[in-house]
Amino acid sequence: MLNGKRILLIIGGGIAAYKALELIRRLRERGCAVTPVMTRAAAEFVTPLSVSALAGETVHRELFDLTQEAEMGHIALSRVADLVVVAPATADLMARMAQGRADDLASTLLLATDTRVLVAPAMNVRMWEHPATRRNLATLRGDGVRTVGPNEGDMACGEYGFGRMAEPAEILAAIEGALGAGPLAGRRVLVTSGPTHEPIDPVRYIANRSSGAQGTALAAALRDLGARVIFVTGPASVPPPVGVELVRVETAQEMMAAVTAALPADAAIFAAAVADWRVANAAGSKMKKQAGGPTLEFAENPDILATVSRMEKGRPRLVVGFAAETDRVVDHACAKRARKGCDWIVANDVSPGTGIMGGTENAIHLVTEDGIEDWPRLGKDEVARRLAQRIADRLA
Repeated sequence: MLNGKRILLIIGGGIAAYKALELIRRLRERGCAVTPVMTRAAAEFVTPLSVSALAGETVHRELFDLTQEAEMGHIALSRVADLVVVAPATADLMARMAQGRADDLASTLLLATDTRVLVAPAMNVRMWEHPATRRNLATLRGDGVRTVGPNEGDMACGEYGFGRMAEPAEILAAIEGALGAGPLAGRRVLVTSGPTHEPIDPVRYIANRSSGAQGTALAAALRDLGARVIFVTGPASVPPPVGVELVRVETAQEMMAAVTAALPADAAIFAAAVADWRVANAAGSKMKKQAGGPTLEFAENPDILATVSRMEKGRPRLVVGFAAETDRVVDHACAKRARKGCDWIVANDVSPGTGIMGGTENAIHLVTEDGIEDWPRLGKDEVARRLAQRIADRLA
């Protein structure tokens, strides 16, 4: 899948730099050319000679290389690659990327490139969890930068948590996905996300507390595995991912129409928190305050999950629903799967004390025809990556 492709590999200065050597070897095995760039700090962890020997090319290190810059080498390097990969992407390098800095060769290449960029973060768990890093990560993703990892585990510093760079095999899969050669290449996947807003009058509406974060992360993870993603989203509080076909809706009826228009698909993932009811007597102008308040009449919204699950023609091979519950989570999820007719249910406990609805973490129970899997509490991005891989395995 990667034969004939060229990767510009930027190696940042972290202990995980040693994994870049294995990544280069695996890329070369697949016929992929690797142009290596090392920051000054990276040379403290792995030698340029080792990198050059494995890549079969000269290591680029200095911005002011007279031989290269006579031909504007930093511009040429940034344009000839099919993909730019930063592994490891340290907290400092990610910060400079987010700020648009260009004070060394690596950051200048990243600012000058019009090629897709994939980063593999690697840092101490406290650095990964720091608000500044989270802001920088959000900025990079908003700019279209793809990410893989980090993973959870023991740190070289002796701490434990998220911050370990993804393994070379994981980065390789992400590279294939970014180049349209991942396990979901050629697959069409529909994802719904966010809340719906059901109008009461032109300025008021009924809604729920969903941020859309989990559905957004899932759409990005499926995209990174090579899928063509149709992303139907209600008015979420998080920005949509880049590189997907975006369809914005507001109400449940609009979402039903958008889903119908997006089919057929290989898989349909219904992560949206759709309102079960709408106001049947919504006012055409703003309601004025009155004694006793307005009388609202409700009508049932279309059941999008059940409708698609029970389609006789054109049903997706895999239909996945979500169940946000506050009690008897697994029992309600199993009943919902049977009632709706979908293949999988992703269930979670959204009780106020969990902080899951609107938060950055999730703890899910995956209900399938094979049984129930209880996943540990993870960041929503990691939940999305794991679930996207399960979807890819199912469609293989």
